[in-house]
Amino acid sequence: MSATQSTQTDPRRAAAELLAPDTHVLGFSVISQETIEEIDADAYVLRHDLSGARLLYLACEDENKAFAIGFKTPPADDTGVFHILEHSVLCGSKRYPLKEPFVDLIKTSMQTFLNAMTFPDKTLYPVASTNEQDLVNLMSVYLDAVLNPAIYTKPAIFEQEGWHYELESPEAPLRLNGVVLNEMKGALSDPMEVLDGAIMRELFSGTAYAFESGGDPRFIPELTYERFLDSHARHYNLANSYITLYGDMDAARVLEFLDSEYLSAPTAASERAREGALAAPNPLCAHEPVRCEHARVEMRTTPDNALVGMAYVLGSVAERKRIIAADILFDALLGSNEAPVKKAVIEAGIGGNLVSYTSSACLQPYGLIILQNASPDSAMRLREIIEQRCARLVAEGIPRDRLEAVLSSNEFSLRQRDYGTADGVVLASEALSTWLYDEQAATRALRYAEVYAALRDELSGSYFEDLLREIILESEHCALVELVPIQEDGQDAAAASSADSGDPEGDFDEATRLAAKKAEMSSQELGTIIDNVAELRRQQESADSPDSRSSLPQLHVSDIGEAAREAVPTLDESSAIPCLKHDIPTRRLAYAMTYFDLSCVDYGELPLVGLLSQLMQQLKTSRHSASELDSLIGSNLGFLSFRPEVLGAPGWRDLRPVLTVSAGALCEKIDALADIPREIWSQTLFEDDDRIRDVLTQVRIGMEQGFLMSGHQAAIARAMSYVSPAALVREQLDGIEYYRFVRDVLEHFDERKGQVMDDLRDLQRRIFSSTGAIASFTGSDEDYARYWSVAGDLGLSERQEGAGQLQVPVPAPANEAFVIPSDICYVARATDPRAIGISTDGIWKVASRALSFDYLWNEIRVKGGAYGCGLICAIDRQLAFYTYRDPAIDPSLERIERAGSWLGRFEPDTATLEGLIVSSVAAHDAPIKPYALTKRQNAAYLCGMPADERARIRSEILSATPAGLREIGADVSRLAVEAPVCVFGGRDAIEASHSNLSVRDLLC
Repeated sequence: MSATQSTQTDPRRAAAELLAPDTHVLGFSVISQETIEEIDADAYVLRHDLSGARLLYLACEDENKAFAIGFKTPPADDTGVFHILEHSVLCGSKRYPLKEPFVDLIKTSMQTFLNAMTFPDKTLYPVASTNEQDLVNLMSVYLDAVLNPAIYTKPAIFEQEGWHYELESPEAPLRLNGVVLNEMKGALSDPMEVLDGAIMRELFSGTAYAFESGGDPRFIPELTYERFLDSHARHYNLANSYITLYGDMDAARVLEFLDSEYLSAPTAASERAREGALAAPNPLCAHEPVRCEHARVEMRTTPDNALVGMAYVLGSVAERKRIIAADILFDALLGSNEAPVKKAVIEAGIGGNLVSYTSSACLQPYGLIILQNASPDSAMRLREIIEQRCARLVAEGIPRDRLEAVLSSNEFSLRQRDYGTADGVVLASEALSTWLYDEQAATRALRYAEVYAALRDELSGSYFEDLLREIILESEHCALVELVPIQEDGQDAAAASSADSGDPEGDFDEATRLAAKKAEMSSQELGTIIDNVAELRRQQESADSPDSRSSLPQLHVSDIGEAAREAVPTLDESSAIPCLKHDIPTRRLAYAMTYFDLSCVDYGELPLVGLLSQLMQQLKTSRHSASELDSLIGSNLGFLSFRPEVLGAPGWRDLRPVLTVSAGALCEKIDALADIPREIWSQTLFEDDDRIRDVLTQVRIGMEQGFLMSGHQAAIARAMSYVSPAALVREQLDGIEYYRFVRDVLEHFDERKGQVMDDLRDLQRRIFSSTGAIASFTGSDEDYARYWSVAGDLGLSERQEGAGQLQVPVPAPANEAFVIPSDICYVARATDPRAIGISTDGIWKVASRALSFDYLWNEIRVKGGAYGCGLICAIDRQLAFYTYRDPAIDPSLERIERAGSWLGRFEPDTATLEGLIVSSVAAHDAPIKPYALTKRQNAAYLCGMPADERARIRSEILSATPAGLREIGADVSRLAVEAPVCVFGGRDAIEASHSNLSVRDLLC
């Protein structure tokens, strides 16, 4: 039996024999048992007799097992104490006295998920692994971390993860640093986050939801070490905990471990309680209905970031049917450009885009509608349009095709169960979305079949109209808030309305406040800060002792099982175009993909290809209006996307650009899987210039949001374009150059729209051709036959002569910095290794893991205060250093330049090397869902990847040696010097850099 297999051949039967309701087993009382068909699991709710810890076990056949422990943690202020605790408890514990056991587990375990998350009212610590012993190891480290953390004896942890003063000399400026502090500077650089917080303050004033659970940088420095410890002791106790187990595991073994090792043992909270009475945990209370007619919050950002938000409380979390129905309503009325309420707002011309979502994982779920790029004086107009349009829909009826489309789309997603991560992690979080508020609701959020069946029945009556009237037109609990951009001098950047202001975000000037703080300090206090920083650095730089390192449980290379066998797709050349057929179980779903060759496109036309992809599904066809098409897609397909991609090729100068059309459907709707994409690519009409302008505006806003929140990804892509032809093409299709194209077209839309539409028609004719196209299908043999019987020739013909020919220019070396409105930076140093003569293989996967979670983590995150950092190795395609939410540029680049020297001296002991190999193989072998596997196999085929490529890389990982890792050091040093640099960040940080960067304004 391989190490990735469970010792239980039938986990559901074994659980049934062990956990009979109303019995006591291994220290637990079994409260209830039920089968949840929606997730193919049996659910057992237990309570630990001694500690009072709650436990939900979802017994099923999934080999990707999971564990999570969560605590109810409602904040009582904006200091972010629970966010800082989330980081801090993972920095060593009583049983595992290492500095960073969390990072050590990433380096040494077979984890398929390992992280922690702070929510507005809870904190969750989930892990997952395909190996049962590994999962037990992970559970032990996480439980000891949350119950017996080193924070009580090591104040430096609080300073490192939370905040501390820094002073290089008595004459130097006083600074603040800390991982969470810098993370939240990045998070609250996003106007959407700031608006959301302002709305929560209006809806739920005086409750936990009115506070910034992540922490507001203005108030994080108000948190004292003593209050930090007190918050842990009051909330991280077992009576306040919620544990979830999931998957194919030996339940008796795991429960016995939990009981004997942790749940029946003393904890830090219980020890602190013995020293003196502890206050109760922070309360979590509902708010009485309140109407905020209009509030205003100011923020230093660009005028384009003006926002208006309209929020409505939907009801109580206990009203499951109502909350799901409200979510369906919001999607049907606001979820696309053809949704009636969104369409009315966009046509009114009061903003650039409208987005909406519902938040159900809280005591009082709410729906939020946000107008982006809002015009001055648009706040009242937004509410007026929303309420007028909703009143009309209540009176005339909500179009049933729109409700049906959302219901069908949701049901596809629920059947697909592709959460993007380990199922057990997502289900643990889902369970808490009801369980946290009701002891009897541990499984309520996991059941949906009956609710959806009931809602389908309600389509024949007035249920949805009545609900819309109650939520919007008769709401007694709602808020209208606008975010007004202001300039550096505090003046309104857009001459917005004169409504009363709340506490303006622009009042926070950290440099001025710190200068004033320093002026109040004595020379002795300044000296103490200098000494404290030196001591913090000493502790950060000290190595873990051998005894500490040996305390961490880990697997060995011998524990690694054989790689799971993947079915190899077959190429069917009898269909209209060659088709890769995948034999992958899909839960009665089907996926169809078509790859269209882009070699017929001139280089200068590539941004138009990006726009063409964005417009597909947004415009009418010769058969359907845009509104009809929107409903048709939602009712029949689980998803549909048009996306340009640049696939790799054997030589670094080679590339294969394609436009990929991907769709998924229930197997009952195979006809639509063939019909709808064909109609869109062959019959879309480019004649609605107003809609094209709207889409361009939405693309611009979405890309700007991405630069603010995921600037490291944009920086890596841009840096790659300085050396890689493939990356240069990507920049034209969806990167900075595409963004510039979109802005330019918008600025000159009236004079350019005719030519743009003509160009799009020409591209449509050239691209959607059978020449060079290849298809892919995943599903049963019966579904495959049905698909091609309906698809026929896919409406494709051979490309006519005279089409263009893609000629990619030679990339131009550069080092650039793009200014964005933010207090932090994203730094990238990236290249194609082949461009600088570096040969890579599987051992680089091990090296990148060592560098990312040892050297870079300690130097850039721990010492430098950046929220994230790493070295990405895509074997022979990409090598990229990056930092994420980084307070400075030059210190990180200097530390990156020393990475090769560190690796060249790297002398891991046997346990360390084994851990790196085990974790690298686990990442390589991590289970993925059918659609993701389909995409991976298609890319391998289209790139010409050898059939044994993944096996070769795996073998090279397993063969890694210390000497082999050290040999890479010289190439890492070259990479850190020769690879180009790209930075996205705030102007002050960029101007303070001495890295010889060409500075470009992007959003400012």
